[in-house]
Parts: sequence; C-alpha cells; structure tokens
Amino acid sequence: MTELDASDGTCAWVDVGGARRRVNVSLLDDDAVRPGDWVLIHVGFALARIDEAEAQATLRMLEGMANAYADELRAMAWSASQDAAPEGAAGAAAPVES
Repeated sequence: MTELDASDGTCAWVDVGGARRRVNVSLLDDDAVRPGDWVLIHVGFALARIDEAEAQATLRMLEGMANAYADELRAMAWSASQDAAPEGAAGAAAPVES
C-alpha cells in the first residue's frame, strides 16, 4: 500500500503491477494497515494484511497462472489453425468423439 486516502478513511492507494489503484480497506481492522504494508486484494477490497514473503509468493503464483493461460491460448490458436477447412471448402464432416 502506498498511502491512505484521507477523503473518507475507508480507502487506500496501492500499486498493483505498476498501476495505482484505489482499494477499500474497511474490511481490515482500523489500525491494521499502514503505508508500506502488503495487502491481499480481491475485486477492489483489501481482504488481509500479509507479509512481504507471502506477497512475493502470491505474485509468483499469479504470474505462473498468467503464463499458463497464455500458453493455453497459443495452443488453442495453433490447434484451430490446423483444423481450419481448406480455402474454398463449403463445409466438412467429422465424427463426434466421446
């Protein structure tokens, strides 16, 4: 977390992957969060204050999930390009596999 938002006391400004975001911290204890703390965020709410080691492990896990998702999308695109009907073909038939 980079700073508390003084406008209402329920929000803070955080750095999420280099982007500055406003998140609601009202689910945390009043004195639980300070600038420099790491927080676990979901859909705009800080759910928990976590230590830096847990934060780094979570970031690595999310990065791994993003890489796996990108790999899956590339594989699907490649598969679709291999299954494309020849140019000019009106249609194709294939048995449904169970």
